Amino acid sequence: MNKEITSREIDYSQWYNDLIIKGGMADYSAVRGCMIIKPYGFALWENMQGVLDKKFKETGHQNAYFPLFVPKSLFEAEETNAEGFAKECAVVTHYRLKSDPDKKGKLIVDPEAKLEEELVVRPTSEAIIWNTYKGWIQSYRDLPILINQWANVVRWEMRTRLFLRTAEFLWQEGHTAHATEQEAIDEAKKMLHVYADFVENYMALPVIRGIKSPNERFAGAVETFCIEALMQDGKALQAGTSHFLGQNFAKAFDVKFSDNNNKLDYVWATSWGVSTRLIGALVMAHGDDDGLVMPPKIAPIQVVIVPIFKGEDQLATISQKVNTEIIPALTALGIRVKFDDDATARPGWKFAEYEKKGVPVRMALGARDLENNVIEVARRDTKEKQSYPLENIANTVADLLEEIQKNLFGRSLKYREEHITNADTWDEFVNLLDTKAGFIAAHWDGTPETEEKIKELSKATIRCIPLDNKLEEGNCILTGKPSKQRVLFARAY
Repeated sequence: MNKEITSREIDYSQWYNDLIIKGGMADYSAVRGCMIIKPYGFALWENMQGVLDKKFKETGHQNAYFPLFVPKSLFEAEETNAEGFAKECAVVTHYRLKSDPDKKGKLIVDPEAKLEEELVVRPTSEAIIWNTYKGWIQSYRDLPILINQWANVVRWEMRTRLFLRTAEFLWQEGHTAHATEQEAIDEAKKMLHVYADFVENYMALPVIRGIKSPNERFAGAVETFCIEALMQDGKALQAGTSHFLGQNFAKAFDVKFSDNNNKLDYVWATSWGVSTRLIGALVMAHGDDDGLVMPPKIAPIQVVIVPIFKGEDQLATISQKVNTEIIPALTALGIRVKFDDDATARPGWKFAEYEKKGVPVRMALGARDLENNVIEVARRDTKEKQSYPLENIANTVADLLEEIQKNLFGRSLKYREEHITNADTWDEFVNLLDTKAGFIAAHWDGTPETEEKIKELSKATIRCIPLDNKLEEGNCILTGKPSKQRVLFARAY
C-alpha cells in the first residue's frame, strides 16, 4: 500500500481525492467549486473525447459551437427546463468594472453598465440551440439536424467533488431535430448504446442501460434513457444520459416544418451528453490503494520504460536499444509509450510514481537484461512481474494490454453482479442499503409520491428501469400496492 494514499477501507472519499491529486489528474483552483484539470488528466479526457467524437461522426453527427451566454428570456421559454436548472444558474447582470473612488486599486461593478437583459451562463444549451434551429428549419428537407457540441457548462453546485460535481465542467451535448416521433426516439436510444459501448469497451466499466423514473427524468424531457455504473463502495453513478424531448422545445420556440404533404408540424427533438464525470467513474471503478488503474485503451501512457543503470555509459547503451528498437516497434502498433530516462530520479521512485498514475504496463531494462536479451514487464492491474525476450516484445506487450483491458472489465462486472440483490420488504431493503449496498432490485408502485418518500427515508433513488427488465408481479416495498416489475434502487453520486 502507498503511504501517501488513504486506504479505501479507512476513508473512501479521501482515497478518491488522494488518487486524483497524487496521480496528477487535477488540482483545486482559486475559484470555489471549480477545478484545474492537469495535463495528465486532460490527456485522459482527450483520449476519451477522441473515441467518442469518432463514434458521433460515424453515426452522422457534426460538431458545432453555440454561445456560452443564454438570454434569460430564451432560458425561460421552456418552463420545465428553466425550473429544473434555475437553482444552479450563474447570471451575468453587468458588463463593466470601474475603479472604486474610495479604495485605490480596487474595482467595483459599474452600475451604469447594467445589461438590458440578464444572461444565463449555460447550464445546458437546449434554449440557445432551439432558438437557433427556428431559423434553420422550414421544411422536411432541412431534417434531420444532427449536431454535437464539445463545451463547458456552469452549474452552481454548493457541494463539489473533483470531476464528479464541480461548478464548471467539460462535456459534450448532442442536440438533434427530427421529422417524426419514432425517428427521435430511435436517435435517443442509438446514442445511449453509443455511450454504453464506449464505457464498457474503452473504460472497461459495465453499465446497465435503462429508463429514468419521472422524478429522475431530465427537466423538459418526455423520456430519459441512461447508463448506470456501480462504484467500488457500492454506490451508483450515472455515466451518461440520452433524452427524448418530444416536441416540448419545438413548441416553446415555435420550431415548425412543412412535411412532404405541405402540412405544418412541430419538430421532434433529442439531447444527450456525457462529461468529465466519466473520469471520476474511472477512478472509483478501477483504482486501488496504490493509486489509479488506467484501462489501456484510453490510458494517456500505456507503457512506461524505466532504465536501470550505473553511470552514463550504461544509460547510453540502454537508451540506444530503447530509442532505436523498442519504442519504434511499440509505436508502430499504435502503443503510447514513454521512456523515462531522467537521471535525477531513482528507479524505485519512478516505479511508485507510475503505479500512482495507473500506467497499465511498466518495463524495466538494465545492463544485465540487455546481456540476456530480456526485459522485465510489470502489469498494473495484478502487479505481476515477468521477464520476456526482447525479440518480438512489442507484440507481447500488445497482447498484454488487451488482457489487462479484459481483466479490468471482468473484475468490475463480477463486482456488479455480486452487488445486485433482490429486496421484497422495507426492512430487507434498508438493511441491504446499510450493509451490502450496490443495486437493489425491488418493487415500486409507480407513483412519484412513493418514489420521493423512499428517497426521503433511505437516501436511495431509482437509478433506472432496465431496458431488458422482466415483468414480475409483486408488491411495492413501501406501500404494499401492486407492481408489475422490479426497478433498480441505489444510493448514488
